[in-house]
Amino acid sequence: MRKFVVGVLACGLVAGASLLSGVAQGRVTKGGSGQIVIVFKDGHRQSFSMADVARIEFPGNSAVADAGPTPAGAPPRGHFLGKWEVGDGNGGKFSIILNDDGSAWRSLRHVRGRWAYVNGEARVTWDDGAQDCIRRVDGEDKKFAFREGKRFTDDPDNVTEARNMSRGPV
Repeated sequence: MRKFVVGVLACGLVAGASLLSGVAQGRVTKGGSGQIVIVFKDGHRQSFSMADVARIEFPGNSAVADAGPTPAGAPPRGHFLGKWEVGDGNGGKFSIILNDDGSAWRSLRHVRGRWAYVNGEARVTWDDGAQDCIRRVDGEDKKFAFREGKRFTDDPDNVTEARNMSRGPV
């Protein structure tokens, strides 16, 4: 099943990259198709209008591709770089380090991961399957934790304070 999902997502990335390349080179016009087509292993195809796609998410240890604009007022990507002190949901604290190259590290159980800037927030997928998201909410940074199998759009398992200790790459 994992190979199937990876194959589908790879096809989607290639199609999306082709479309974006065409847009950048002026080959896709208003009257053009403006669609992404996913071809499944059994040969059937499914098309989606790029106007309807906000982003393409890859579950598990993969990164997230942002196909939509950053919301107005959202902090820039650089806001999330550096060492963060966050809560663990049980009254304790641990550190999350977000590097400019998309790598991440968590002091809680010493886990590595990957992060991406999506819709004005930092989304981290850890090698153990858990996910954390640092979001700016009402002028304050918060860490949202999601157990393995959840999406960043699901209800979080816990929400705690997040404080950037370094303001920049570590």
